[in-house]
Amino acid sequence: MARGAFGHGETNGLTLPPPSGTGSAVDPPLGPEPPMEALLVSITTVAVAEMGDRTQLLSLYLAAHYRKPWPILAGVLIATFANHALAGLIGVWFGERLTAPVLDATVGVSMLAMALWTLRPDALREGAAVSGRGAFLATLIAFFVAEIGDKTQVATVALAAGYASLAAVVAGTTGGMLIANIPVVFMGKAFADRLPLKAIHYCASCLFAVLGALFIARALMD
Repeated sequence: MARGAFGHGETNGLTLPPPSGTGSAVDPPLGPEPPMEALLVSITTVAVAEMGDRTQLLSLYLAAHYRKPWPILAGVLIATFANHALAGLIGVWFGERLTAPVLDATVGVSMLAMALWTLRPDALREGAAVSGRGAFLATLIAFFVAEIGDKTQVATVALAAGYASLAAVVAGTTGGMLIANIPVVFMGKAFADRLPLKAIHYCASCLFAVLGALFIARALMD
Protein backbone atom coordinates (compact mmCIF):
# COMPACT_ATOMS: atom_id res chain seq x y z
CA MET A 1 0.00 0.00 0.00
CA ALA A 2 1.49 3.33 -1.03
CA ARG A 3 2.19 5.93 1.63
CA GLY A 4 3.42 9.47 1.69
CA ALA A 5 7.10 10.31 1.64
CA PHE A 6 6.96 11.71 5.14
CA GLY A 7 5.87 8.48 6.76
CA HIS A 8 2.12 9.10 6.92
CA GLY A 9 0.49 5.74 6.34
CA GLU A 10 -2.77 5.55 4.46
CA THR A 11 -5.36 2.92 5.36
CA ASN A 12 -7.71 1.21 2.99
CA GLY A 13 -10.70 2.77 4.71
CA LEU A 14 -11.75 -0.36 6.66
CA THR A 15 -12.90 0.17 10.23
CA LEU A 16 -13.24 -2.38 13.00
CA PRO A 17 -15.94 -2.17 15.67
CA PRO A 18 -14.64 -1.55 19.19
CA PRO A 19 -14.39 -4.57 21.46
CA SER A 20 -17.59 -5.23 23.42
CA GLY A 21 -17.72 -3.49 26.74
CA THR A 22 -15.15 -0.86 25.92
CA GLY A 23 -17.63 1.82 24.81
CA SER A 24 -16.23 5.24 24.01
CA ALA A 25 -12.98 4.61 25.86
CA VAL A 26 -11.53 3.14 22.68
CA ASP A 27 -10.24 5.72 20.20
CA PRO A 28 -12.06 5.67 16.88
CA PRO A 29 -10.09 4.01 14.06
CA LEU A 30 -8.14 6.23 11.73
CA GLY A 31 -9.49 6.70 8.23
CA PRO A 32 -7.51 7.51 5.12
CA GLU A 33 -5.29 10.52 5.53
CA PRO A 34 -6.17 13.58 3.46
CA PRO A 35 -4.21 13.66 0.19
CA MET A 36 -2.84 17.13 0.90
CA GLU A 37 0.76 15.90 1.13
CA ALA A 38 0.56 14.26 -2.30
CA LEU A 39 -1.02 17.40 -3.77
CA LEU A 40 1.53 19.81 -2.32
CA VAL A 41 4.56 17.67 -3.13
CA SER A 42 3.32 17.13 -6.69
CA ILE A 43 2.67 20.84 -7.27
CA THR A 44 6.03 21.89 -5.87
CA THR A 45 8.24 19.33 -7.57
CA VAL A 46 6.67 19.70 -11.01
CA ALA A 47 6.42 23.50 -10.91
CA VAL A 48 10.11 23.80 -10.05
CA ALA A 49 11.21 21.06 -12.46
CA GLU A 50 9.26 22.67 -15.31
CA MET A 51 11.29 25.89 -15.14
CA GLY A 52 13.52 25.90 -18.22
CA ASP A 53 12.14 22.53 -19.32
CA ARG A 54 11.48 21.86 -23.00
CA THR A 55 7.72 22.09 -22.54
CA GLN A 56 8.09 25.53 -20.97
CA LEU A 57 10.25 26.53 -23.92
CA LEU A 58 7.49 25.18 -26.17
CA SER A 59 4.98 27.41 -24.38
CA LEU A 60 7.25 30.38 -25.00
CA TYR A 61 7.51 29.49 -28.69
CA LEU A 62 3.74 29.03 -29.07
CA ALA A 63 3.02 32.29 -27.26
CA ALA A 64 5.34 34.19 -29.59
CA HIS A 65 3.94 32.44 -32.66
CA TYR A 66 0.21 32.82 -32.00
CA ARG A 67 -0.08 35.62 -29.41
CA LYS A 68 -3.29 34.01 -28.12
CA PRO A 69 -2.65 33.16 -24.46
CA TRP A 70 -6.03 31.71 -23.51
CA PRO A 71 -6.27 29.05 -26.26
CA ILE A 72 -2.64 28.16 -25.58
CA LEU A 73 -3.27 27.73 -21.84
CA ALA A 74 -6.37 25.63 -22.58
CA GLY A 75 -4.24 23.38 -24.76
CA VAL A 76 -1.55 23.14 -22.07
CA LEU A 77 -4.16 22.26 -19.44
CA ILE A 78 -5.90 19.50 -21.42
CA ALA A 79 -2.69 18.04 -22.86
CA THR A 80 -1.02 17.97 -19.44
CA PHE A 81 -4.03 16.45 -17.70
CA ALA A 82 -4.40 13.71 -20.32
CA ASN A 83 -0.67 12.94 -20.37
CA HIS A 84 -0.26 12.93 -16.60
CA ALA A 85 -3.43 10.90 -16.04
CA LEU A 86 -1.96 8.17 -18.24
CA ALA A 87 1.39 8.48 -16.48
CA GLY A 88 -0.34 8.30 -13.11
CA LEU A 89 -2.19 5.13 -14.09
CA ILE A 90 1.14 3.56 -15.03
CA GLY A 91 2.52 4.55 -11.64
CA VAL A 92 -0.49 3.04 -9.86
CA TRP A 93 -0.07 -0.17 -11.88
CA PHE A 94 3.53 -0.50 -10.68
CA GLY A 95 2.58 0.46 -7.15
CA GLU A 96 -0.01 -2.29 -6.90
CA ARG A 97 2.45 -4.98 -8.00
CA LEU A 98 5.40 -4.20 -5.75
CA THR A 99 5.80 -4.81 -2.05
CA ALA A 100 6.05 -1.71 0.13
CA PRO A 101 9.86 -1.81 0.64
CA VAL A 102 10.56 -2.50 -3.04
CA LEU A 103 8.11 0.23 -4.10
CA ASP A 104 9.65 2.78 -1.73
CA ALA A 105 13.16 1.92 -2.92
CA THR A 106 12.12 2.11 -6.58
CA VAL A 107 10.45 5.49 -6.14
CA GLY A 108 13.44 6.73 -4.14
CA VAL A 109 15.94 5.72 -6.81
CA SER A 110 13.70 7.29 -9.46
CA MET A 111 13.68 10.56 -7.51
CA LEU A 112 17.48 10.51 -7.21
CA ALA A 113 17.72 9.95 -10.97
CA MET A 114 15.37 12.91 -11.44
CA ALA A 115 17.67 15.00 -9.26
CA LEU A 116 20.54 14.35 -11.66
CA TRP A 117 18.37 14.78 -14.76
CA THR A 118 17.16 18.18 -13.56
CA LEU A 119 20.72 19.52 -13.60
CA ARG A 120 20.94 18.84 -17.33
CA PRO A 121 19.96 21.90 -19.42
CA ASP A 122 17.01 21.27 -21.69
CA ALA A 123 16.31 22.54 -25.19
CA LEU A 124 13.32 22.63 -27.50
CA ARG A 125 13.65 20.28 -30.43
CA GLU A 126 13.69 21.90 -33.82
CA GLY A 127 10.70 21.72 -36.14
CA ALA A 128 7.76 22.13 -33.83
CA ALA A 129 4.78 21.39 -36.06
CA VAL A 130 2.35 24.24 -35.53
CA SER A 131 1.76 25.75 -38.97
CA GLY A 132 -1.68 25.31 -40.43
CA ARG A 133 -3.35 24.70 -37.05
CA GLY A 134 -5.12 26.98 -34.64
CA ALA A 135 -3.46 27.95 -31.37
CA PHE A 136 -5.48 25.52 -29.24
CA LEU A 137 -5.08 22.44 -31.45
CA ALA A 138 -1.40 23.14 -32.12
CA THR A 139 -0.71 23.49 -28.40
CA LEU A 140 -2.75 20.41 -27.52
CA ILE A 141 -0.86 18.18 -29.96
CA ALA A 142 2.62 19.67 -29.56
CA PHE A 143 2.45 19.80 -25.76
CA PHE A 144 1.15 16.25 -25.38
CA VAL A 145 3.89 14.89 -27.66
CA ALA A 146 6.65 16.98 -26.05
CA GLU A 147 5.64 15.79 -22.59
CA ILE A 148 6.12 12.11 -23.51
CA GLY A 149 9.29 10.94 -21.78
CA ASP A 150 9.87 14.37 -20.27
CA LYS A 151 11.13 14.68 -16.70
CA THR A 152 7.78 15.98 -15.43
CA GLN A 153 5.99 12.95 -16.89
CA VAL A 154 8.51 10.59 -15.30
CA ALA A 155 8.08 12.43 -11.99
CA THR A 156 4.32 11.91 -12.26
CA VAL A 157 4.81 8.15 -12.68
CA ALA A 158 7.02 8.04 -9.59
CA LEU A 159 4.70 10.22 -7.50
CA ALA A 160 1.62 8.18 -8.47
CA ALA A 161 3.47 5.01 -7.47
CA GLY A 162 4.55 6.51 -4.15
CA TYR A 163 1.26 8.08 -3.06
CA ALA A 164 -2.15 6.47 -2.62
CA SER A 165 -4.19 9.36 -4.07
CA LEU A 166 -3.94 9.34 -7.86
CA ALA A 167 -6.34 12.29 -8.12
CA ALA A 168 -4.18 14.43 -5.83
CA VAL A 169 -1.01 13.57 -7.75
CA VAL A 170 -2.49 14.32 -11.18
CA ALA A 171 -4.14 17.50 -9.93
CA GLY A 172 -0.87 18.58 -8.35
CA THR A 173 1.35 17.84 -11.34
CA THR A 174 -1.13 19.50 -13.72
CA GLY A 175 -1.34 22.52 -11.43
CA GLY A 176 2.43 22.68 -11.21
CA MET A 177 2.70 22.76 -15.00
CA LEU A 178 0.20 25.63 -15.18
CA ILE A 179 2.00 27.57 -12.45
CA ALA A 180 5.23 27.35 -14.45
CA ASN A 181 3.72 28.07 -17.86
CA ILE A 182 1.13 30.80 -17.21
CA PRO A 183 3.73 33.58 -16.73
CA VAL A 184 5.61 32.47 -19.86
CA VAL A 185 2.46 32.46 -21.99
CA PHE A 186 1.33 35.90 -20.84
CA MET A 187 4.68 37.67 -20.39
CA GLY A 188 6.79 35.80 -22.93
CA LYS A 189 10.52 36.23 -23.29
CA ALA A 190 10.62 39.15 -20.84
CA PHE A 191 9.67 36.73 -18.06
CA ALA A 192 11.77 33.82 -19.29
CA ASP A 193 14.93 35.95 -19.52
CA ARG A 194 14.57 37.00 -15.88
CA LEU A 195 14.44 33.46 -14.53
CA PRO A 196 17.58 32.38 -12.65
CA LEU A 197 17.45 29.00 -14.34
CA LYS A 198 20.70 27.68 -12.89
CA ALA A 199 19.56 28.35 -9.33
CA ILE A 200 16.09 26.96 -10.06
CA HIS A 201 17.59 23.76 -11.47
CA TYR A 202 19.73 23.35 -8.36
CA CYS A 203 16.66 23.85 -6.14
CA ALA A 204 14.68 21.31 -8.15
CA SER A 205 17.56 18.84 -7.96
CA CYS A 206 17.79 19.24 -4.18
CA LEU A 207 14.03 18.78 -3.84
CA PHE A 208 14.06 15.54 -5.82
CA ALA A 209 17.11 14.34 -3.88
CA VAL A 210 15.38 14.97 -0.53
CA LEU A 211 12.27 13.11 -1.66
CA GLY A 212 14.41 10.24 -2.95
CA ALA A 213 16.29 10.02 0.33
CA LEU A 214 13.03 9.97 2.31
CA PHE A 215 11.58 7.15 0.25
CA ILE A 216 14.80 5.12 0.42
CA ALA A 217 15.07 5.66 4.18
CA ARG A 218 11.53 4.41 4.61
CA ALA A 219 12.28 1.36 2.45
CA LEU A 220 15.22 0.50 4.71
CA MET A 221 13.05 0.83 7.82
CA ASP A 222 10.26 -1.42 6.50
